[in-house]
Amino acid sequence: MTSILQGNNTDKVRSVSVDLNTDTSLLIDIPDALCERDKVKFTVHTKTTLNTFQKSEFSVARQHEDFIWMHDTLVETEDYAGLIIPPAPPKPDFEAPREKMHKLGEGEATMTKEEYAKLKQELEAEYLAVFKKTVQVHEVFLQRLSSHSVFSKDRNFQIFLEYDQDLSVRRKNAKEMFGGFFKNMVKTADEVIISGIKEVDEFFEQEKIFLLDYFTKIKDATGKAEKMTQSHKNVADDYIHVSSTLSSIGADENTELKKHLERFVELLEKLRKVEGRVASDQELKLTELLRYYMRDIQAAKDLLYRRARALADYENSNKALDKARLKSKDVAQAEEHQQLCLKKFDMLSASGKNELTSFKGRRVVAFRKNLIELAELEIKHAKTNISLIQGCIELLNSK
Repeated sequence: MTSILQGNNTDKVRSVSVDLNTDTSLLIDIPDALCERDKVKFTVHTKTTLNTFQKSEFSVARQHEDFIWMHDTLVETEDYAGLIIPPAPPKPDFEAPREKMHKLGEGEATMTKEEYAKLKQELEAEYLAVFKKTVQVHEVFLQRLSSHSVFSKDRNFQIFLEYDQDLSVRRKNAKEMFGGFFKNMVKTADEVIISGIKEVDEFFEQEKIFLLDYFTKIKDATGKAEKMTQSHKNVADDYIHVSSTLSSIGADENTELKKHLERFVELLEKLRKVEGRVASDQELKLTELLRYYMRDIQAAKDLLYRRARALADYENSNKALDKARLKSKDVAQAEEHQQLCLKKFDMLSASGKNELTSFKGRRVVAFRKNLIELAELEIKHAKTNISLIQGCIELLNSK
């Protein structure tokens, strides 16, 4: 199963639309990837006019763990606390199509050769679709970074793009360096956002309410979109079984019925292919977009978490300053710490407002674009279905 993917160039159909700027000084794509057992090796290609890089065009090989390292280093950088860190791409998961292929092999004896071949073809297409989506979400992560005015200049990001050796040593060092701190960071944003810290800014209070509600609704929509996509896949599979049975009936006929059955089976095969494309388009244009924004909303909530933590630190510094003044001890040190906490909180608030405002615009652009494209594709497929059925009816009516 793995061999059908090796050396395949991924096509450029985007599963996720992101609102990128028009700056062409740093362009990144993943033109090729190889699937080896449970690992995917991505070829990350970069073109740049920035003089911070040694070359204007270069490529490196990266694994999923390298992308996670890149994401974690951004999360661990205190200067980025007021920014929405682009969500890390999910780990490649080929287990579902692989298990379906295994079950298909076990049931081969109960199927006709034609039925087995068609089902195998469907599963191979599903496996390849999962592979392509895996490549695309990793590519989108890098493009979100390269299009950001701050992240695009990050030193570790430059290392990720340019360092032509294995990054595993760097990943290990980062894990040891940040291990304790990162464990503290992985508490869910909701735990702190709703922990009782009183918000002092109406903008962030409204954002908190919106994001918590929005995440719940997007999660619900994602589950329903997944069921809808699966239903279309099931219909495509049913066409295979029905057409196979009708073919068997036609094989025993030597009458006019055989000709009609053959024409109807031909229609079902064409409808199956259209239904498969419908499922694929819904997966790429809607389901995958919803999944992406579940992760992006969580990244926005994490920003609110970091700001809430900074607010708690500032409130604690005020209490410490009051105690120092009451005891007339270490007052200057307490005042300095209080000013540092206030400065950090103000910086997080300022950058956070910009990031959350940008998030609103980005999601509107992405959803509008994908919904328009999905609607156009649905209309196209519906017209194809009507044309196929009308053509078959005309053939069946002909003498």
